[in-house]
Amino acid sequence: MKFARTVWKILVAIKDGLVLLLLLLFFGGLSAALSMRPTGSHVQEGALAITLDGPVVEERAKVEAGAFLLGGGKTRRQYVLRDLVRVIEAAAGDGRIHAVTLDLEDFGGASRVTLSRIGAAMDKVRHAGKPVLVRAVLYDDGAYQLASHASEVWLDPLGGVMLRGPGGTMLFYHDLLDRLKVKAHVFKVGTYKSAVEPYVRNNFSPEARQAENQVYGALWHDWQDEVKTARPRANLALVTADPVKWLAASGGDAAKAAVAAGLADKIGDKADFGKRVAEIVGNDKTDSAMAYKATRYSTYLARLHAPDAGKPVAVVTVAGEIVDGEAGPGTAGGDRIAALIDKAAASGAYSALVVRVDSPGGSVLASERIRSAIVRFKAKGAPVAVSMGGLAASGGYWVSTPADRIFAEPTTITGSIGIFAVIPTFEDALGKFGIGTDAVRTTALSGQPDVLGGLSPTMEGVLQSEIDMGYRRFVGLVAASRHKTPEAVDTIAQGRIWDGGTARQLGLVDEFGDLDQAVAWAAQRAGMAKYHPVFLGDASDSFAGVLQQIFNDDGDSGTSDDSTRAAGHDLVGRVAMARLAVAGQFAGDLDRLVGGHGAQAYCLECAGLATPVTGAAPNALQRVGWLASLLGLAR
Repeated sequence: MKFARTVWKILVAIKDGLVLLLLLLFFGGLSAALSMRPTGSHVQEGALAITLDGPVVEERAKVEAGAFLLGGGKTRRQYVLRDLVRVIEAAAGDGRIHAVTLDLEDFGGASRVTLSRIGAAMDKVRHAGKPVLVRAVLYDDGAYQLASHASEVWLDPLGGVMLRGPGGTMLFYHDLLDRLKVKAHVFKVGTYKSAVEPYVRNNFSPEARQAENQVYGALWHDWQDEVKTARPRANLALVTADPVKWLAASGGDAAKAAVAAGLADKIGDKADFGKRVAEIVGNDKTDSAMAYKATRYSTYLARLHAPDAGKPVAVVTVAGEIVDGEAGPGTAGGDRIAALIDKAAASGAYSALVVRVDSPGGSVLASERIRSAIVRFKAKGAPVAVSMGGLAASGGYWVSTPADRIFAEPTTITGSIGIFAVIPTFEDALGKFGIGTDAVRTTALSGQPDVLGGLSPTMEGVLQSEIDMGYRRFVGLVAASRHKTPEAVDTIAQGRIWDGGTARQLGLVDEFGDLDQAVAWAAQRAGMAKYHPVFLGDASDSFAGVLQQIFNDDGDSGTSDDSTRAAGHDLVGRVAMARLAVAGQFAGDLDRLVGGHGAQAYCLECAGLATPVTGAAPNALQRVGWLASLLGLAR
């Protein structure tokens, strides 16, 4: 037996050694792949070629290495706004770059605020005397907002321009829940807190419709103003008043109609576009995929040095839904973000903090943890500024309350100061299938909340009291921050959303400005003559990020996402893709109903105004399957 144990130990040691050797070989090969991967090792004279084949976001979502590898190395590419702007603005002053091209064929969308910031960077290139050329098959509102800032707008012969304006359909589930015998117990404060209306109504309440119309009208007005300023010859009235008549005037040819209305300059496919750029910057004989001399986006970005002169200003990003725990980046995990802020405060390296918010809100508890961490940072005598992106509503405004100054844009959506909770119970549904319930209680709260037997009046009173208390706290935080009385805040709260311009008039926002202006203000308040931003928790050098670098080659072929490749790029294909957005909305609404969430400071009506996401969460999709099964039983 002793001999056998010795042999076994030797075999285990050999096995462990082989595993270690394989790991060393793997990481050695990975390092070699990175060093040998052709990236266009230098910036060459010609154009800066940018293919936006994904959404532009404030913070790139975390990619799990295991899921990435098991998925075959396919992810939806995301572009970080600050990186994209830095690249375009650097090209304006780079003598090697003679033009900038943007391919928007697979553009994944962005918020209005984000698009305006990119457009301003494009304007800098044009003001430097360099042309900006843009191409796409179909331009929707977002893509055209970018295209309007270009010198030349190119359109595929089979393409067109479809301007729809903000707005759309929300789903309401009251009758469905009645059919399923599911009771949605809603606890809320706020006349305009329409986040709960899908569960208790079949349409918008008059108050919610009023708020939505006001905000969407302001967004559409600002969008038209920007496009008309950037491209005065665009006849938007002709295009939006009667699209059928407009198309008929050009024989139904959408591309020719766009040129006739001044929306586009040239009609041609990708090859024609490449020849035109080659006329400006010269032909490239070495790159078969691109006819003109160019440096690709990733190559140019890799060779740009992040600013590091002067003292550091800490910048923390609150992007996506605010949730409990360590989630993110790309989702605002309350514990994760609070830890980043506390670590920065403890280091003593930062004398100012800027909080960049682009969130519809979420968990009250997570929002409070982020807010408390900001207060702790501020307690050290450091100025705090908040920079609102496209969306800073509900919990997104909660975390903004400690700020000494709040910056926003005219098209920022903010407000939605209110709280709600939804708890479904299934006592009637169980009875329909012959399942009875009974209970033994020692107090009025025994076994409560009871999703199977129903909520007792006492439990309902306790929950509503909790929501009332949360709302009073929310209003109190805003009142203290904005130097108003709680009564004055309550009149502009009630869960109502506001556009940035109106929010500024109401005192919820201090001034218009972007992230750079917020950083400059914080640095000035901290007495810094020279400064540079440091983005806390930047995970761009993570292992999964390295894998993405290898597998998601920055080619000219469009997107690396197979699902997007398979989708149609023309008008009919894009309209058909709207079904994915509806499915995502349905999955998200269902998850909010039965997902076990706590009190929420969330702006559900803002969902259509956020940066597009790549798909519904897996747990939400599982609940869609659960509901489908339940519907089958209810027939």
